[in-house]
Amino acid sequence: MEIRKKLMMVILLTCGAVLLLTSLTFAISEFITFRQTAKRQLATLGEVIAANSTAALAFDSKEDAAEILSALKAEKHIVEACLYDENGNVFSLYQTGSASPVFPAIGAEGYLFEDAHLVGFQKVFQDEKYLGMLYLKSDMNAMYDQLVVHGVIASLAIIVSLLMAYLLSKKMQQSISKPILALAEVAKIVSQQKDYSVRATKVGQDEIGLLTDAFNQMLTQIQEQNIEITSFNQKLEQSVQERTNDLNRVNKELEAFSYSVSHDLRAPLRSVNGYAQMLQEDHADKLDKDGLRITNVIIESAKRMGKLIDDLLDFSRMGRQEIVKSTINMDTFVKGVVDELMEGEQERHINIVVHRLGVVSVDPNMIRQVWVNLISNALKYSRKKENVYIEIGSTVQPGEIIYFVKDNGAGFNMDYAHKLFGVFQRLHKESEFEGTGVGLALSKRIIDRHRGRIWVDSKLNEGTTFFFSIPNQ
Repeated sequence: MEIRKKLMMVILLTCGAVLLLTSLTFAISEFITFRQTAKRQLATLGEVIAANSTAALAFDSKEDAAEILSALKAEKHIVEACLYDENGNVFSLYQTGSASPVFPAIGAEGYLFEDAHLVGFQKVFQDEKYLGMLYLKSDMNAMYDQLVVHGVIASLAIIVSLLMAYLLSKKMQQSISKPILALAEVAKIVSQQKDYSVRATKVGQDEIGLLTDAFNQMLTQIQEQNIEITSFNQKLEQSVQERTNDLNRVNKELEAFSYSVSHDLRAPLRSVNGYAQMLQEDHADKLDKDGLRITNVIIESAKRMGKLIDDLLDFSRMGRQEIVKSTINMDTFVKGVVDELMEGEQERHINIVVHRLGVVSVDPNMIRQVWVNLISNALKYSRKKENVYIEIGSTVQPGEIIYFVKDNGAGFNMDYAHKLFGVFQRLHKESEFEGTGVGLALSKRIIDRHRGRIWVDSKLNEGTTFFFSIPNQ
């Protein structure tokens, strides 16, 4: 509903309520006053009739009593009257209807309202001698007629008053609704067109005028802030573009550096490894036992160095590689990884239990690297156990799926768990368990790029459980 109509409705309802309450108050006052007046008038009439009836009762003249009661015809609202003798017998009566009336037994002197009528008894005395009792019964039609007249007058007054209130409110509400509607129209333009240059016209110095000033001041502040934000966004876009160009340049330099490192390091490593193998194969008869051992150390060190270079290159490429997600069945996916890793573990007694893993949207190549690292770690660090038990499963949590790889291997002290996912960080000696210390750091980078989490829980000599989560979309 428009504010104009609301203002007019408030004014009309207020006026109508006040007029109705006033009319009801006036009607109640009239009702009470009329009842009191009617009671006094009937009592006066009873005294007059009783005074005139003394002779008729004293001389036992029913004709005179009937003539006296017949004078009540002048009062059209008297419907019944009766004169009792001193013994309580009906001496004379008066009625307006054709039906035979049933007069009540003599009651106490006085007047009261009973069944929409005013009834009463008046004693008849002559020189303080009790001669009888007068009974009068009057209807209330006069009061009803008067209330109808008052109701008609009040209704007309209410109608005329409401009409006047409507005309006045229709004219006067504009002083309130017009500036508010103008303010609402400006707000609509600002909201729809995003034009903060428009201003509302101020009308008057009242609260609406203050509201208009505050609204215009707010638009001015928004306009200034909008200009600042636009300028800041332009500078930010330019800065982002510059940073992007710098990042692309650094990435290209890093790729060139990675290629150079790979090429420049691999060439001498191949030479070292090749010459060591030639020395071992062609001149083994000229080397003593210690010389053969040294040759084996050179070959193994060259292989570890090559593996370390490969892991570093994989770690470097993983930060730049684009994620290409697809929906995969993780049960089949992990089973393939397990079968591949178990090909080199035929001589060991290994029990791997894979629970249901479900379907998830990931980059298959990246996630495969995570599973390979975690499962191969479980196989490696449980190597000293006679009966190896590895459990792979998942749990569904709100917004994510959590996978785990649990083993009963060597385990470690959780006080050093914060070092585990860093590059080159190892918690066991290389003489105990081989490795470069890059696999878990690479796994963490992959999970981070999938917006997941990776963590570990372990007990020394009791086993380790690796967890990682993938957002469940």
